[in-house]
Amino acid sequence: MKPYVIRPATLDDIPALVDIENRSFDIDRLSRRNFRHILSKGHATTLIADLEGLPMGYVMVLYNRGISMARLYSVAVLPEARGQGIGLALANAAEDATIENGCAYLRLEVHPNNQASKELFVKLGYQQFGIYTDYYEDHADALRFEKALTEDQPPLLAKVPYYQQTLEFTCGPACLMMAMAVLDDSLDFSRHLELRLWRESTSIYMTSGHGGCGPFGLALAAFHRGFDAEVYVSRSDKLFVDSVRSEEKKEVIKLVNEDFLREMRAKRLPLHYRRLATRDLEEKLKAGGIPIVLISSYKIYKEKFPHWVVVTGLDERFIYVHDPYVDVELGKSITVCVNMPIARKDFERMARYGKSALRAAIILYKKD
Repeated sequence: MKPYVIRPATLDDIPALVDIENRSFDIDRLSRRNFRHILSKGHATTLIADLEGLPMGYVMVLYNRGISMARLYSVAVLPEARGQGIGLALANAAEDATIENGCAYLRLEVHPNNQASKELFVKLGYQQFGIYTDYYEDHADALRFEKALTEDQPPLLAKVPYYQQTLEFTCGPACLMMAMAVLDDSLDFSRHLELRLWRESTSIYMTSGHGGCGPFGLALAAFHRGFDAEVYVSRSDKLFVDSVRSEEKKEVIKLVNEDFLREMRAKRLPLHYRRLATRDLEEKLKAGGIPIVLISSYKIYKEKFPHWVVVTGLDERFIYVHDPYVDVELGKSITVCVNMPIARKDFERMARYGKSALRAAIILYKKD
């Protein structure tokens, strides 16, 4: 076998990349435009296995801002070059690139009929952790695999079912549904429930568009469905007021929160006027609680909007969360959004919102 080298792909490689793609896959192919965008603007690594100046295969890894996990998006080898260890070399190079970019986990999807890929990644130590239904163009499911690239202790993880928010403003209800489903396995996910929870817990206004959901409304919505909830907030007044300019809207938000607070006191829901530190999360999880935490999305999406996530576990280095928002335009999939590892120090900075650095969290429990 002649020696080959693995090198970074350039824009000049696009014709060869398209040829490899078209000769390797019958469905879900990357186009010339896709390759150009990823090579010029994407937060990604694309490597080529080069044999005497001829590209024989490639691998592509996508990274996500603010989280310590990458996605092995695609690996392909020309039919005539298979069986020579090129796929294995590309997969190993992808892991090296992932570590160099500061990520501790690598995930990927595999078509159930792609036996060669399944065998390759199992050989490399990847473990299947779930299925993404109706993922491919032929409506086949995707097998989801993951590998930890560090030797950390296994994380303390709660088995939290995943629900993807269906609207830009329903991250709170989506998180509430996931948390409730841990504590009540008879709960069925549906858009009807998602929207009903939003109607019950919205604070009416945000900067523009539909209103978001605050901690008081979400906690009450869970309580009305038979769950215990406790709330942690760094302040009692002016929640999300910084998000709007109109004095009329500010007054409406104030009135809504006052109404929520009155009902919380009447129902005797625990309310703590302090931040929930990351070190407290392990205690809450061990006690059977499921934390829902407000973060600023800027470090992940480069947009300043409040966003709810479900904390699913933690270890010495990371806080793991389910993010209900799947940003398809950035190449994200559910595979990336499930148990996302966020460095503890980064999570500490994320878990605040607005000029007032509002911190908010809800802990859901089974009814005592």
